[in-house]
Amino acid sequence: MAKSTEVLIVSGMSGAGRSTVAHALEDLGWYVVDNLPPALIDNLVKLLEPSMRKIAIIIDVRGGEYFDSFSKSVSELGKSGVSSKTIFIDAADDVLVRRFEATRRPHPLQGNSRILDGIVKERERLREVKESADLVIDSSSFNIHQLERKIAEHFQDSSEADLRVNILSFGYKYGIPVDADLVMDCRFIANPHWDPELRPLNGLDSKVSKAVLNASNVQEFLDRYEQLFETVAVGFISEGRRFLTLAIGCTGGKHRSVAITEELVLRLKSSKALKEYKLKTQATHRDLGREI
Repeated sequence: MAKSTEVLIVSGMSGAGRSTVAHALEDLGWYVVDNLPPALIDNLVKLLEPSMRKIAIIIDVRGGEYFDSFSKSVSELGKSGVSSKTIFIDAADDVLVRRFEATRRPHPLQGNSRILDGIVKERERLREVKESADLVIDSSSFNIHQLERKIAEHFQDSSEADLRVNILSFGYKYGIPVDADLVMDCRFIANPHWDPELRPLNGLDSKVSKAVLNASNVQEFLDRYEQLFETVAVGFISEGRRFLTLAIGCTGGKHRSVAITEELVLRLKSSKALKEYKLKTQATHRDLGREI
């Protein structure tokens, strides 16, 4: 297998957006095969490798009993010298129910029961796949175009980066992101929300950013967290992980988490400890547009 070949295995919950991901990958130049029984993964890759350098395989529970061979098939792929990455597309149960109701289609595991019963069965069956995935993407708050952009962020020219780091600000009042690998709480910082001058602004504004970064113990905290993250990042890279989502939370996701996220992006881009690696770091602000 040529070193330049990339194999991407896409799985996830029905209704979470696997088809959208497949179309987005095709637009990015990947050769996509949908609903392949896992037992055929190794044979397919060997067949396509001479002419295809980016192969994406979509796997879901429609494979029936063949799905049970998923872990074994991925393991066999590695034994044959093929490096693969797995991504899992997820969404909250209530969101999945609404999507199935909107399309008036049954869930593949629903049978004569409710849509939610099918979702519960599928989530349990996919539990190990999600736990072993290199990247989990939560599409709960995405429309089709936003999910496509998310895929493009991760997989456009992905071979150029040793590690892609998405630093995601969020508000605890809206829930912790399910696709976060690491979560950092910055609610210990004085909240600009209680300053009448700063309340209508956000962490992208210089006045808010200055207030947050100059607050007591923040610079010391950032220094220590940067050192901790550098150690974690090197470990992820050595283990072959290519994607890492670091979630930074405050109460509403508007002031403190946004300012800290922007500062961490700048720090990691200039990190001396990580200079020998190719890191692609970006900021995403999940709750910035919400009303506080």
